[in-house]
Amino acid sequence: MQDVFLFSYGTLRQTEVQLALFGREVAGTPDAMLGWRQRMIEITDPEVIAKSGTRWHPMVERSDSAEDAVEGTLFRITPEDLASADAYEVDYVRREVCLRSGLTAYVYGDPEE
Repeated sequence: MQDVFLFSYGTLRQTEVQLALFGREVAGTPDAMLGWRQRMIEITDPEVIAKSGTRWHPMVERSDSAEDAVEGTLFRITPEDLASADAYEVDYVRREVCLRSGLTAYVYGDPEE
């Protein structure tokens, strides 16, 4: 199966989260979501808190300003890694976005979007 692109602006960039989810550290490259902004939400799932070390996680939402951007990291992962990330991101929905680089990647964001 073909690898997939995943953009992270939050805890999926943490080594301890990657080790817990993927069993290895995953290298990535800087990128950004243009026309989006970030806010913090409180996570209540004890497994997610245990893996990330915090109950406060960032969340993205579309912005009214095209000048807003959410900086993060673009990862190339396997479909199995994506399934592990899906199971971890219980308070988010996965969608595709176009990044500053011109690449399309999955990102986890606000279910209300």
